[in-house]
Amino acid sequence: MIRKAKAVWHGTGKDGDGHLSSDSGVLASTPYSFKTRFENEKGTNPEELIAAAHAGCFTMALAFGLQGAGLAATELQTEAAVTLEPDGKGFKISKSALTLRGKVPNCDDATFARLAGEAEKNCPVSKVLNATITLDAKLIA
Repeated sequence: MIRKAKAVWHGTGKDGDGHLSSDSGVLASTPYSFKTRFENEKGTNPEELIAAAHAGCFTMALAFGLQGAGLAATELQTEAAVTLEPDGKGFKISKSALTLRGKVPNCDDATFARLAGEAEKNCPVSKVLNATITLDAKLIA
């Protein structure tokens, strides 16, 4: 399976701008720029997309793990907070902090924590990230 996305950029790094598109069409000439990445201008940035990919991948991996244990979540909510920091003359993504809150009937805290930890280690996005990954997983009523 191969998934594709495209970036087009015009101009310099700080004053230029570009857009991102994905083959699925979910991203269709979505703007990104220095201002969407380092300031708060409307648009997206690579770190936001990595955070979305990590949250989505991890949450789906957990859903499969729960299913394999004979459990089904009523709801799983995951936030991924990706940290971008200076690294020499450039930047690096140093961390992805996952915060999970789940409603899983008939699941105890220890089972939930174990399955969440397995999902974090085994989701494909976790495996590709060269960053520290933390997980705060809690069952909620």
